[in-house]
Amino acid sequence: MSWPFRDQPQRRLLDESLRTKSMLWIMGIMLFLTTLAAAAGLGMASASRALDRQLAGRLTIQLVEADAARRDAAVRGIMASVRRLPQVRRVAEVDRARLAELLQPWLGDAGLDAELPMPAMIDVDLASGDEADVAAVKRAAQTVAATARVDRHAQWLSPVASFLAIMTWFAAALVVLMALATTAVVLLAARAGLDMHRDTIAVLHMLGSTDRQVARLFQRRIAFDTLMGGLLGTCAALAAIWLLGRQAGALGSELLSGVALARSDWLMLAAIPAVFASMAMVAARSGVLRALGRTL
Repeated sequence: MSWPFRDQPQRRLLDESLRTKSMLWIMGIMLFLTTLAAAAGLGMASASRALDRQLAGRLTIQLVEADAARRDAAVRGIMASVRRLPQVRRVAEVDRARLAELLQPWLGDAGLDAELPMPAMIDVDLASGDEADVAAVKRAAQTVAATARVDRHAQWLSPVASFLAIMTWFAAALVVLMALATTAVVLLAARAGLDMHRDTIAVLHMLGSTDRQVARLFQRRIAFDTLMGGLLGTCAALAAIWLLGRQAGALGSELLSGVALARSDWLMLAAIPAVFASMAMVAARSGVLRALGRTL
């Protein structure tokens, strides 16, 4: 038998009730929610990867020294020593005025006093975040000043990375739950169709139709409704995702910019209706064959 876009009389055979048409809208809503959950998971995974790339090789060397002259001399020595390392891409001292502005909420106007001892901060960018490279920077800094402390940016933002990972798995779990719910809806719809058209199916059997041929009628109808409803729901979800992406981009947040979907992510989202239609077709076929084998 042919695909549901052809053979219209056979399509109408099992499409006599408004209850069967509701399947299209149910699938549209479910695919809308599934696409949103999948997009959230893909966006969180993308943001997590971007965060790892940005922070893997970023270090900050902190030097606490009350004597300003000794502190400045130690900073120059540390920067010269660290800059000679082959794995270092950039070394820059953090502006003191900027540090004073950051301390002002806690110290008040005293944080702007030039006489106030302030730690020196040196930003270092590495080619990679290997532990050996970090250890080399630490040795180079502490060779000049034993009190120098090296902090990794990834350690500061590890709670953010953990949150992104949890949200990614949560979104994946939602997609799986929606797939299971779709399968359940398909099985219920197939069972309702069997009960509704029991007399018609009995006539088909008397005319020589097999259980597999009858099952094909149901699986094609359900696959068609799932595909059409899925296209509607997915298109609506993609439009909503695009609008949200534009709003997030307008905020100028570096972290939110990492949530943006790549081209491959959009292609994966666009393939969801076809995947769910295939899944619904398989579920409908197996469910109808089991039911026919037991009752008809």
